[in-house]
Amino acid sequence: MKSQLRALVVEDEASTRHELVAMLGALPEIGAVGEADGGEAAVRLLGTETYDAVFLDISMPGLDGMEVARVLSMLSAPPAIVFVTASEHHAVEAFGIGAADYLLKPVRPERLAEAVGRVGVLRRPAPTAARDEPADELSVVQIETGRHTVFVHRDDIQFAEAHGDYVRLHTAEGSHLIRLSLTYLEEVWTAAGFVRAHRGYLVAVRWVRDLRVSSSSGLLACTPAGDVPVSRRHSRALKERLLAAVKDETSRR
Repeated sequence: MKSQLRALVVEDEASTRHELVAMLGALPEIGAVGEADGGEAAVRLLGTETYDAVFLDISMPGLDGMEVARVLSMLSAPPAIVFVTASEHHAVEAFGIGAADYLLKPVRPERLAEAVGRVGVLRRPAPTAARDEPADELSVVQIETGRHTVFVHRDDIQFAEAHGDYVRLHTAEGSHLIRLSLTYLEEVWTAAGFVRAHRGYLVAVRWVRDLRVSSSSGLLACTPAGDVPVSRRHSRALKERLLAAVKDETSRR
C-alpha cells in the first residue's frame, strides 16, 4: 500500500483555506492536512513538522508565497510546492523556483487531484535497478485540441517552454500547449536527455546543434525549432551534458 502524503495549506483567507483543506482531505493520496494562516506561521510550522507538499498562496500579508518558497528551498529535504493563487502573472517565476504545479483560484477538484498526482510522482523514490534505463513516462504526449486529439512523440520535441499555467512543446512541425508544469516534465524526462536551460525552458540535448552568444539575448542553445535562452545558472550543466553526448556518440562510431 502506498504511503499517504502529508500536506500543508498556507492561505490567509480562512474560508479559502478551509475549503482547500477539505478538498485535499477527500483525496485518497492525502493523509494528514495541516494549515497555516500566513507565511510566518508556515515557516514556524515547517521548522518543527515535515510535509510532503505545501499548497501555497502567493498574495499574503507579511511573507508572501514567493518568499516562503525561497525559504523552503533552503531546507535539506524541501517539500513539493504547489502555488494556489488568483493570478497567472507569477507562473513563470513559480516554475522557475521549482514549483510542482500552479493552480488558479477557484480551484477545481480535478486540477487539485492532478497536482497531487504530480507531487506523488516527485516524492516517489526512483527504482534503483532502472535508473540508467530510458524513461518511458510520457514518451508520447496526448494533447486535446477541441474535437481532435494530437499525439506528440517525446523524441520529436526539441524544447519545452513554460507558458503561464501550461507548457509549450516545440517540434519541427510547430508547437503544442499542454497543461503540465515544467518541473514535472524535467523530473520525468531527465533520463530521456532533457536538460533545464533556463528557469522557463527545457531543451533536448540531442536537438542542440550549437551554442552561440547574442548581444541581446546572451547565451542561446540553437535547435532546428528555434533558439533557447540559457541562463548563467544552468549553462555549465548544459555544456557538460552536451559534451557527454558528443563523447558518447564518438565512442559508438
